[in-house]
Amino acid sequence: MATNPYQSSSHGSQHDEPEKAQVTLTLDERRRAALEEIDNAPFSWFHVKVGLVASVGFFTDAYDIFAINIAATMLGYVYGHTGNQLNTNQSLGVKVATPVGNLVGQLLFGWLADLVGRKRMYGVELMVMIIATFGQALAGQAPAVNVLGVIIVWRFIMGVGIGGDYPMSAIISSEFAATRSRGRLMTAVFAAQGWGQFTAALIGIIVVQAYKSEILNSPFPCVVPVDYAWRLLIGLGCIPGVVALYFRLTIPETPRFTMDVERNVAQATEDITNVFNENNATDVNALAQIVTAPAATRADFAAYFSKWKNLKVLIGTSYSWFALDIAFYGLGLNSSIILTAINFGSPTGNKTSPLYVYQNLYNICVGNLILSVAGLIPGYWVSFLFIDSWGRKPIQLMGFIVLTILFIIMGFAYNALDATTSSRNAFVFLYCLTNFFQNFGPNTTTFVIPGEAFPTRYRSTGYGISAATGKLGAVISQVGFAQLINIGGTNKFVPHIMEILALFMLTGVFSTLLIPETKQRSLEDISNEDQEGYITEVPKPTRS
Repeated sequence: MATNPYQSSSHGSQHDEPEKAQVTLTLDERRRAALEEIDNAPFSWFHVKVGLVASVGFFTDAYDIFAINIAATMLGYVYGHTGNQLNTNQSLGVKVATPVGNLVGQLLFGWLADLVGRKRMYGVELMVMIIATFGQALAGQAPAVNVLGVIIVWRFIMGVGIGGDYPMSAIISSEFAATRSRGRLMTAVFAAQGWGQFTAALIGIIVVQAYKSEILNSPFPCVVPVDYAWRLLIGLGCIPGVVALYFRLTIPETPRFTMDVERNVAQATEDITNVFNENNATDVNALAQIVTAPAATRADFAAYFSKWKNLKVLIGTSYSWFALDIAFYGLGLNSSIILTAINFGSPTGNKTSPLYVYQNLYNICVGNLILSVAGLIPGYWVSFLFIDSWGRKPIQLMGFIVLTILFIIMGFAYNALDATTSSRNAFVFLYCLTNFFQNFGPNTTTFVIPGEAFPTRYRSTGYGISAATGKLGAVISQVGFAQLINIGGTNKFVPHIMEILALFMLTGVFSTLLIPETKQRSLEDISNEDQEGYITEVPKPTRS
């Protein structure tokens, strides 16, 4: 890599005449040259490190969120006093607490990352997740405390940490990435979500198998072994977070934040040289070159987003995520219920026997594993292959259109698909296709585009608003699912829920039209702000 001509301005120059000529560049020109260096940087070990460190967070996020899909059934056997299952409000509480926490965390950490910096906040959200996950596993019952209430509180706190991880990981990977590979780096980070869901189901199978003999030899409803099982399933979710914590705390500040928000061009160019030369030693004594630049204030925020060309992007990213999460979390957190509704893999025999408990838990874990392998994971990686060539907007449009068609088929043909064993298999195939086209579609692109679409001073805030709007959709979906599903009888409203999801997918097609195509464009170009003269030097005080 070429030597950095801007570093000498901070430390004095002892170089030849050509370099001296370069030193005379204005700070605004240095900023643009530094940004170009990031955008054109070859893929390096540092990019791999950023991707891995961010990916572990999303792996943990997905594990913690979707493990409740399995754990809720276990909690029903242990604490469900009616029919050995959680009642509607209890099930809703343990499932919706995390999306509500997500909403709070995305807004809070999104704002804080723009206020105090990405580096200062990165790792804090992971600490919150680790503590809350551990707290859930140790939750207990007491005369004055209901254990499900304790779990709900811990899951809300965990949700705040998970919510904070969305803007933090997306923005850090976006701001360090080269233009030509930014979509793939961000998609690879997000794809860890699929492996998190897969691992939650796999650990569920392992735990259930480990306690098989205890379950079969315990009196129904096998409270003691199942209590051990759900605590292990949830508690193991904190391990990958602990592994990643050190690396998150040592990730450097992004040069874009240092230049555009902290307004220190010298430090930013120093950091660029260090990270891309795999030298993490930063010169803390680098001479600060303070500049004036657009500052993040309420007035500036209102001025920027009062322009339709900017506001429509925020509306497009926010509503698209909202529509997507209506379906993604409506299905994802209730896949066990939907599989049970069509009697796919349901055990037969005496429902009050230990054997039934074991078979039911095992089949739920296997069902979730199949859904992950057959639809979720492939969808992420097909997106990875096409996102920087085909583009974000075409993938999102295609995904919403295909999902609309699939939900229409699953809704209006539900009774026919539930008639025979072969037709149930067809329903599961269609269900896997919805998972595939969610991920090879809007689930991936709604994560990527907000991390690119806003200027540095509002990038994390804008991302937090978009993501939080999505989680509002998740909350509405969970509440609506819980209240609607048993209208007319147990699980009788499932086909109509599919039809409602089809309508939301259709609206996502129109919100996608508001979003710009961001592939192969620099973050500064996408921001709709003129970069020439973006910063100006502060006049040096004259001595009397």
